[in-house]
Amino acid sequence: MEQPTIERDQTIGRTKSRFHVSRPVSVAADTLRETRAAWPGLSLYERFEEVIVLVLTGLIGLVIVAAVINLCFRIGLLVIFGLLDPAEHGVFQAVFGMIFTVLIALEFNHSILSVLRRQKSIIQLRTVVLIALLALSRKFIILDASKTEPLTITGLAVAVLALGTVYWLVRDQDRKDTRRGSSATPPQG
Repeated sequence: MEQPTIERDQTIGRTKSRFHVSRPVSVAADTLRETRAAWPGLSLYERFEEVIVLVLTGLIGLVIVAAVINLCFRIGLLVIFGLLDPAEHGVFQAVFGMIFTVLIALEFNHSILSVLRRQKSIIQLRTVVLIALLALSRKFIILDASKTEPLTITGLAVAVLALGTVYWLVRDQDRKDTRRGSSATPPQG
């Protein structure tokens, strides 16, 4: 197994660790190992940021576990009492609303973990827009169209369209930047 290497990324001033592991390792263990290896090269603020991100990741992980347990418990009760009828709109809304809530939390946690992996800075526009799109999708799933004002539905639809456009523009710009970056660096063998 190769030893970890540490290098300084001059564009964002972060230290990056690279581990080449031949056996499967959990993401959390790998991330903690990278953080420990990079720790001596981090500034005081970067260390503060790392600690806060670790705490937030742990807290969000606990919330996700609690939400999944709650989801399993509620679905279990629906099955036990014979109330799980996917054709019933209310049951569908409730179950998929809870599932989307867990997915939103997972995506949020993933975006925070990418900071620990030194892949991104704290706030990534694409991730924020994606989480907002997921939240709006959840809203549309749990929305009772017969009881909701048409203006509210129109407003939500316009928000989805605007966020979708921003996501497409950011993704397109990321692809252009990636192509420019890959053509500027010679291939390594």
